[in-house]
Amino acid sequence: MIHGDVLGERARLTPAAPALVEVATGRRFTYRELDQRAVACARLWLERLGLSPGDRVGVLSGNRVEFLDAFFAAGKSGVILVPLSTRATAHELAGIVADCGLAACLYDGEHSGVVAELRRMTSVSRWVAFDAPQTAGDLRYAELIGELSPSEWRRNPCDPESPYCLLYTSGTTGKPKGVIIPHRMVAWNGLDTVIGWQLRADDVSSIFTPLYHAGGLGAFLVPIVTIGGTLVLHARFDVSEVWRTIERERCTVVLGVPTIWKLLADAPEFATADLSAVRWFASGGAPLPKHLVEVYAERGVVLRQGYGLTEVGVNCFAMTDENARLKAGSIGTPMMFTEARVVDADNRPLPSGEVGELVFRGPHVSAGYWNNPQATAASRDADGWFHTGDMARFDEDGYFAIAGRGKDMFISGGVNVYPAEVENELLQHAGLADAAVIGVPDETWGEVGVAFVVAAEGATVDATELSGFVAARLAKYKVPRRFVTVDALPRTPYGKVIKAELAERWQELVEADE
Repeated sequence: MIHGDVLGERARLTPAAPALVEVATGRRFTYRELDQRAVACARLWLERLGLSPGDRVGVLSGNRVEFLDAFFAAGKSGVILVPLSTRATAHELAGIVADCGLAACLYDGEHSGVVAELRRMTSVSRWVAFDAPQTAGDLRYAELIGELSPSEWRRNPCDPESPYCLLYTSGTTGKPKGVIIPHRMVAWNGLDTVIGWQLRADDVSSIFTPLYHAGGLGAFLVPIVTIGGTLVLHARFDVSEVWRTIERERCTVVLGVPTIWKLLADAPEFATADLSAVRWFASGGAPLPKHLVEVYAERGVVLRQGYGLTEVGVNCFAMTDENARLKAGSIGTPMMFTEARVVDADNRPLPSGEVGELVFRGPHVSAGYWNNPQATAASRDADGWFHTGDMARFDEDGYFAIAGRGKDMFISGGVNVYPAEVENELLQHAGLADAAVIGVPDETWGEVGVAFVVAAEGATVDATELSGFVAARLAKYKVPRRFVTVDALPRTPYGKVIKAELAERWQELVEADE
């Protein structure tokens, strides 16, 4: 029976293999040691906190080994883990706590202030501190797990369809929804990524993306554990620390979002970093500008683009090293046993080259949304295909490319315009550091594009020159009619531009001009 205790399975196979390096503390753990910590955490929940399988426990913490204890304990205990965003306010988190009905919460010292607010706003009664307790009555995690012997643990694998964790979406388009990640999905993500991305037991992966996010947990963490590689865990993203760590730990595969890959490429260490151990880097979370693929290729590094969603798993496509450059702009071909197709507005499959909605079906798809049967039903059609809302196309070789979010698309003069395509061209301009395009109302054309751009260091934005740059590459109707210079684009913690904020900014500009 497939189940979510991938750490327990790996520790059984290669207990003495190196599993984790915690960068902040220098601590190193074998798979046996990491598994024993997770067992102790599971016993803490079940025996000391009195939780039962199906109860929800939250974790509000930065990246650290205790977070991993909690994540892997969920695979052993049947208790459902709810990672909480460290960037959210107490008000935002209170809504999530109420929605999922948290029975207990683990937290670190950095977020004790938010915990104090949550304590007043919610009914959670059991709090466990990784560091100094926020109040005298909170339990101390380190003391408790030190008292719990892993030798007394009896393995009882959870049912494949039982919820492993609830991952709340960012809420950029509305109220956050809790995506139900079953044990089957966790295990399948690990196995299929190992196969599709051809991970190896000697792979070493530097992980600096936040663990409360699906990408931090699923993109490389679970797959690396599945194959028995080594995790190198950063407390947070720091450019210089990442380059030093890649050199020191001889990292072979690393995941980041496009913004991170640009920051790393712009750093002085990029030109001289020892990358001899690197097999490839991977980008996800947002469209990867083609010019970044070339920037890393000049350093002899393959930069692959991936694709995934919390609801369907964070790794849905595979890409060879050769085609990462030949097919730059593509997300690859579907993983094994992953059904993917592009459909029109009437849910009819489209041929190669045509843009439509990307839909999925397979063992990597989530179980729906917590306490939200309406949203669950709306996300799937009668044949079980999950509708992503992302617009895509595929070529004659079966390689898919994302055209943009369906909700981002606008119609100018009766013709569809996909902002991601325009953004990709803008980002190839040497004078820009970042760019995003939205559609706005227009009396003549119905809608036209407005580009929000961030100037590169030392550069000046010239709207006329930018317009000509895009016009030389794309059809006239795709060229933005206005260019707005901003200091930075609003983004979610995982790199997606929050276009609702750009729309609000545009409305403010319009009102100011009236």
